[in-house]
Amino acid sequence: MSFSKDFVWGVATSSYQIEGAAQEDGKGLSLWDIYSHQPEKIFEGHNGDIACDHYHRYKEDIRLMAELGVQAYRFSVSWPRVLPQGTGTVNEKGIQFYSDLVDEMLKYGITPYLTLYHWDMPYELYRRGGWMNPDSPKWFAEYAGLIASRLGDRVKNYMTFNEPQVFIGLAFVDGVHAPGHKYGRKETLQMAHHVLLAHGLGVQAVRSAVPDAKIGYAPTSNVPVPVTERAEDINAARRAFFEMPVNGDWSWNAAWWSDPVLLGHYPEDGMKILEADLPSIGQNDMKIIGQPLDFYGQNIYRGVPTRADAEGNPETVPYPIGDPKTAIGWHVNFDCLYWGTKFLYERYKTPIFITENGMSSHDWVHLDGKVHDPQRIDYLHRHLKWLKKSAEEGARIAGYFQWSFMDNFEWARGYNDRFGIVYVDYATQKRIPKDSFYWYKQIIKENGEYL
Repeated sequence: MSFSKDFVWGVATSSYQIEGAAQEDGKGLSLWDIYSHQPEKIFEGHNGDIACDHYHRYKEDIRLMAELGVQAYRFSVSWPRVLPQGTGTVNEKGIQFYSDLVDEMLKYGITPYLTLYHWDMPYELYRRGGWMNPDSPKWFAEYAGLIASRLGDRVKNYMTFNEPQVFIGLAFVDGVHAPGHKYGRKETLQMAHHVLLAHGLGVQAVRSAVPDAKIGYAPTSNVPVPVTERAEDINAARRAFFEMPVNGDWSWNAAWWSDPVLLGHYPEDGMKILEADLPSIGQNDMKIIGQPLDFYGQNIYRGVPTRADAEGNPETVPYPIGDPKTAIGWHVNFDCLYWGTKFLYERYKTPIFITENGMSSHDWVHLDGKVHDPQRIDYLHRHLKWLKKSAEEGARIAGYFQWSFMDNFEWARGYNDRFGIVYVDYATQKRIPKDSFYWYKQIIKENGEYL
């Protein structure tokens, strides 16, 4: 059995990770342009100034996607490339780049899926307080409206934010992503609320410019996976996915980021646990945040083994000794896409895209000039089998975007980790499709029938 006939097969990237051209053609600085040049912040002093040079090589990259046979390409726009100050004056050369990129996709029959924000906040807006500033939702709405008005005649699929858990949590709770500051819980909860308001205003801005747009949102999570199929363990995993931890990190709680967007309210348990530090919530805020969406994206890479303890409460189970890990050191749970989509669809009843899934592997060019990555093929094969099972059991799975189309700048880890199905030689910018590229090409052609 294959996926549904309208299932969307795609690949994903993000602007700062691949584009390069960091200060060309009128582009303004982003938060990551500044952070990646600070000493000891990025692995071996790497930065995204050149990255994969996609800004100059996008035609070659789109041709490769056409060879792969993908139906869709999830990419992001660099906010400071089109609005160097974050608001106000438009950089027409920046807009032209994305217009040309979209035209190139359409030339090959590839549908654009545009992510508005994949972490590269304009530095000039950060200097004005970034997401702490109560005007930040309006800044984002202006930007979203600009992109939709300029590209909406051809781009019909949009995502507002990618992984707010990371650009708020890792950036301001843990302080390991740009700008690398640690704020208190009260401050970060207020920032999160501004992001959610920005999402809602951004949805309104896009729909105003593109009435026939399909709009979604792409948060992330590790998925609690039950260690057995006993009802008690499944329920414990479900609870662990959505319940706010009493003493844990609120910023990775799935419900806190998704209930307001899809259900129109913050989760009750979170409101109680975080009561002392709750953000200022305006009278109409939840109505703005809860704009109707056409689909729900989720980035899922790994699971967390979970079971019910003696009282039936969720309990994390240690990974077995010698359990498989990817090259980045992430544990592997091949069934995480199954449980993740099952639990999310039960709760939100909205068509789900897996907006990122893939793995970092120890890839290099072999003596035969090719890149052999059997671990990645096995990883993708097993994850897609479990995703297919979820679809067969009734979850509405709309599509799958493999992360990443090509090796790229992996944020604080620089170029140390290779997630791509296309190998990039950063010295020469040569692209080499890996074995997984050809494997995925066949899966797409068959619509996953023989997984």
